[in-house]
Amino acid sequence: MPVTAYIGIGSNMGDRKAACRKAIDLLSEAGPVKGVSSFYRTEPIGYREQEDFINAVAAVETSLTPGALLDVCRAIEDRLGRTRALHWGPRTLDLDILLFGSQIVNEPGLVIPHPQMAHRRFVLAPLAEIAPNVMHPVLQRTASQMLDDLKDTAAVMRCGPDPVLP
Repeated sequence: MPVTAYIGIGSNMGDRKAACRKAIDLLSEAGPVKGVSSFYRTEPIGYREQEDFINAVAAVETSLTPGALLDVCRAIEDRLGRTRALHWGPRTLDLDILLFGSQIVNEPGLVIPHPQMAHRRFVLAPLAEIAPNVMHPVLQRTASQMLDDLKDTAAVMRCGPDPVLP
């Protein structure tokens, strides 16, 4: 039975918006894209000596397993030129599975819900925009509640409703 998965999308190299738009289009390989947030310009975390990111969140209705969805996300990243040279470093595209229905997954290489999502404004702002009442299955908090409680002060600015909506 299909579930709704929420995918975090980010880019800070090259034409960042174009990379995010292309990723949104390609996510349809996993199932119908049911919603896409606005784009947000966000400052980098961790390694700070890099360009700002463009971030968004897409809701995908999928019949894939979490592992198969991860494979699709990695293949899209690879097709759009992702290299993994520096942890938290610059990247043409980053796709993260934030939520997969109400499932909890803890496997080597795949943890769902995303372990850092509740601490990152650049994830919660776009997620709360398209799914304010989606529940974190571990914390039992909605996206809006987590955003309201967030202590993260990183700059996250809406760039407008740029993505092609389904």
